[in-house]
Amino acid sequence: MASYFQNIEEKNINSSDILSELNPEQQEAVEQTEGALLVLAGAGTGKTRVLTTRLAHLLKSGVAKPHQIMAATFTNKAAMEMKERVSELLGGVPIDGWWIGTFHSLAARMLRQNAEKVSLSSNFTILDMDDQMRLVKQIAELEGVDTKKFPPRLLMSFIDNWKNKALLPENVSVEDAGDAINGKMIKIYHLYQSRLKSINACDFNDLLLHMIVILKNPEHKDVLDLYHDQFRYLLIDEYQDTNTAQYLWLRLLAQKNKNVCCVGDDDQSIYGWRGAEVENILRFEKDFPNAKIVRLEQNYRSTPQILNAANAVISNNRNRMGKKLWSAGTDGEKIHLQGVWDGRQEAVEISGEIEALKQKDVSLSNVAILVRAGFQTREFEERFMTIGLPYKVIGGPRFYERREIRDALAYFRLVVQPSDDLAFERIINTPKRGVGSVALRQLYEFAREHGISLYDSCLALTKTTNLKPRLRATLLELIDNFERWRALLSEEAHTQTAKTILEESGYINMWKTDKSIEAEGRLENLEELTGAMAEFENMQDFLEHVSLVMEVQKNTNQAMVTIMTLHGSKGLEFDYVFLPGWEEGTFPSQRSIDEGNLEEERRLAYVGLTRAKKKLHIFHASNRLIFGSWKQLTPSRFIGELPEDIVEATSENGFYRGHQSCSSDSFSINQGNSTRAVISTTSNSFTNNIKGSNQVGHRVSHTSFGSGTIVGIEGDKLEVKFDRAGRKKIMARFVEFIT
Repeated sequence: MASYFQNIEEKNINSSDILSELNPEQQEAVEQTEGALLVLAGAGTGKTRVLTTRLAHLLKSGVAKPHQIMAATFTNKAAMEMKERVSELLGGVPIDGWWIGTFHSLAARMLRQNAEKVSLSSNFTILDMDDQMRLVKQIAELEGVDTKKFPPRLLMSFIDNWKNKALLPENVSVEDAGDAINGKMIKIYHLYQSRLKSINACDFNDLLLHMIVILKNPEHKDVLDLYHDQFRYLLIDEYQDTNTAQYLWLRLLAQKNKNVCCVGDDDQSIYGWRGAEVENILRFEKDFPNAKIVRLEQNYRSTPQILNAANAVISNNRNRMGKKLWSAGTDGEKIHLQGVWDGRQEAVEISGEIEALKQKDVSLSNVAILVRAGFQTREFEERFMTIGLPYKVIGGPRFYERREIRDALAYFRLVVQPSDDLAFERIINTPKRGVGSVALRQLYEFAREHGISLYDSCLALTKTTNLKPRLRATLLELIDNFERWRALLSEEAHTQTAKTILEESGYINMWKTDKSIEAEGRLENLEELTGAMAEFENMQDFLEHVSLVMEVQKNTNQAMVTIMTLHGSKGLEFDYVFLPGWEEGTFPSQRSIDEGNLEEERRLAYVGLTRAKKKLHIFHASNRLIFGSWKQLTPSRFIGELPEDIVEATSENGFYRGHQSCSSDSFSINQGNSTRAVISTTSNSFTNNIKGSNQVGHRVSHTSFGSGTIVGIEGDKLEVKFDRAGRKKIMARFVEFIT
């Protein structure tokens, strides 16, 4: 380490040079080297600059040497960025071997040095998720647990949750465990930990847990003393996102020198569902008496109008330390608030706004749509594909490319077309039915030999004795289901049949019992999928539509609109931001309303608002097709918290403030000097809107198919000849009349 310090000195960089570009508050945070310091860094206030400059200042001023500083981040990307910036500030000094990394990588490095103290060898293996699942499944089955009813992912969710709270098996109380897995979960945790040690392995969360055990053990006081002597200065990034285990690990390391600098923003604590404890940052002054608090409030990202909106919304949270963002820039444009009839109209209006920006030579890479939930992306994706607007979905695949959607579509394709071998192969063992590769190979061989499809091969083999009895019974049940579902298509609405298929196949239950973070979103996406089918006359038309919109974008190097969730947008910024779905039940989500978790939802709103640099658009719908049912909605309470003087509302009265929804059958949205009539969601209203007019021949617009001409009407169904998609039969409520 001495050579590192010598390199820094040789660069002859004056410490004052690296402070010259900081504002007074940033400089104060950097120069306050001794004692506990909380840097309360608002969005866009330069927290990364403060963190990296502080580390460089500690070294260049001679206060500390590289090995005496530990800097912890949450992601490898953040750690790499910190290393690069520090190296740059110090004139290109190599930083290999410094204690800069993620919480878990730093803990792993410590554990390698002390593994024997928790009955491991220093060459222990860190299991990946698949290995963890296999191990816990083996243990559960030995304990007589039905792993179909209680899948390994569910079992691991209990263990991960306890480890995030720094609870060993012996620390988990009966109250903590409840009746989990028929009362067997604590024992499974015990056996899981024992098994890990027997194979000299640990999982990701053990890295911190084992180090906490070592550091707290009086018998290993020498280890704690060693780290206290070594790490004179601790720097922690994104402190508001720490869980209990990370918090305890930090407290143990900081308890002697107390030279700890935590940088974070309580107003951006949005990962409670992942174990983050906002209370960790809120009690900083209690944990470290005489701690200094420095608030970074000068924002370098957004206009004052945007910041005023963010300040107004977040000020309604009680559980916060308090700060107020400001900018030295000009006011900028007012917040654009628009009420629309439904989600489809929302996508149309937003795409129109983006097209207008494009005409002004705004790069699409500077435009983002931030949604509360993943299922909201479908409307935008279909609209953008229809009009040829390039886009990318960050944080996951496009809607129709998601695993659960492709699985569901495979079921639907096989009902409509039994000879679809690709669909058959995808769902034959999804969810698990005990149909392995050997059985599938047997079906393939029989199909090739007789020149038939896999489905027909399955049907034929179940009438023979060539299959094992259990496999034969499984395939017979599956074939019977498909035959019955196919018959249902001619007896009931295809949307209802779709729901029946997903329920009776066990696919919905598969995700209901999956306790991963993604499971709830997958169920929402499946509901959105079956709801989207309502605008098509039958299942085959819907599948044809999906094939149309699944065309791969050819030019992946072009600028694209970014679509992502609010959670995924933290840390990013865009010139133009669109925030759709600001209605009660959508945002804040109904679950958060029911659970009383509104403060985290409001922090999420704050994050969304502060992503915008130049212009912010907020949309809310009066009606929305949610999981197959039309619901009348009221504007989000967060809209009511926006100051009226900074908002430019373009929707009719009743959409903004007062939390009232539109109760009329149809309404108009002013767009400059033109007015577009929006057709309501009821067939009676449709009839009223076009009563007395020459219906056939009218021009209409559809979100997915574009513009077309009515060529026939049957009740509340229209036959439309679309300019690009050809003839389609569409429910009247899903088109707009072009006036």
